[in-house]
Amino acid sequence: MINIHSYMLAIGIGNLAFAMLMVAYVRATSVTPVLSMWTWARMVFGATQLLAWARTSAEMPLLGIVESAGWIAGLTIEGIAYACFFGYPHLRRYLVPQAVLGVALACAAFLNGMPYAQLIIYVSLTMGTGAMTTGAFLMHPRMPGATALQRLVGATDIGCGAVLAGWALVALWGIPITPATEAIAYIAGYLLLIVNGFGFILMSKQRDDARMERLATTDDLTGLLNRRAFFARAEAARLLALRQQQPIALLMLDIDHFKQLNDRFGHATGDEALVKFAATCNAALREHDILGRLGGEEFALALPGTDQDGALHAAERLRQGVAATRLLTCGNDYTMTVSIGVVVVDPGEDLPTALARADHALYEAKRNGRNRVEVSGAGRRRA
Repeated sequence: MINIHSYMLAIGIGNLAFAMLMVAYVRATSVTPVLSMWTWARMVFGATQLLAWARTSAEMPLLGIVESAGWIAGLTIEGIAYACFFGYPHLRRYLVPQAVLGVALACAAFLNGMPYAQLIIYVSLTMGTGAMTTGAFLMHPRMPGATALQRLVGATDIGCGAVLAGWALVALWGIPITPATEAIAYIAGYLLLIVNGFGFILMSKQRDDARMERLATTDDLTGLLNRRAFFARAEAARLLALRQQQPIALLMLDIDHFKQLNDRFGHATGDEALVKFAATCNAALREHDILGRLGGEEFALALPGTDQDGALHAAERLRQGVAATRLLTCGNDYTMTVSIGVVVVDPGEDLPTALARADHALYEAKRNGRNRVEVSGAGRRRA
């Protein structure tokens, strides 16, 4: 049967091993306070558990004070790491005072003659409650961007935390604890180590991968798809429309007199124009429409399931929306306009050819006075 002495040695070594893994991971990626805090939490837990093992072997009961403080400190650092990871760093102002109070109470209880076994029960109750709180936080239905991995870690935290807290409550009530019940509590604590350790590393990896994907596919300034990502999404939409025998329209959009705007008011105003243009277009489009920035002040838009009349209506709506936008950095006295070229992709036409036709229609809109919509190979519609 499992004994607490061997258990503390095993789980202490495990936590320190996880800390070493985190150090290696941090060295291979960008250093963030969250990863550093998590690493410190693992180190504190590991050192505390090895101290618990050494205290029993060396028969130094006063080390129980340091051990109790270590449990609470590790749990607090872990809680702060989770709070910062999910964007709630302000929670540390509540966690730190509670940790200080917990350490003070543990020290006072031990100095006033509380048996070490009873102190461990209270620490287990605290850790179990903390694990359940963390699990509930991870599984909260309003948690933004929750993944299956996050839900799994949360469910494990709730389950294992409930086992630890239940074991502690049973012991506090004076109910005899069987060796099997004690073994289940040990296993629950070890599962918390394994799942929390690997889970946090994997969640950090998931977040890093998502950030890299955003950097690879998103324009930094406007938040729209960049050129490469737009072509990939638009080509997939074109092939789907071809299979479903549905129309798909392409629009080329260009902010009028953008160079003069930059020269007259400065690049800050030019950036504001690009950001507000993107926001105006996004507000007027459907969820499945595909808008990207090809470069500079040039944008492209794919409208799946849209024929020529629908594309013209959408283009006119965008033109009017842009004309109603005001730029704060030039005193609201500048009217931003856009010229738009429209095409409907032919069934056998590839994407570059269709975009070239849309670009030609855009050129016609520029040549005919700007702030207008032109259709490739069709009649013109003036502003």
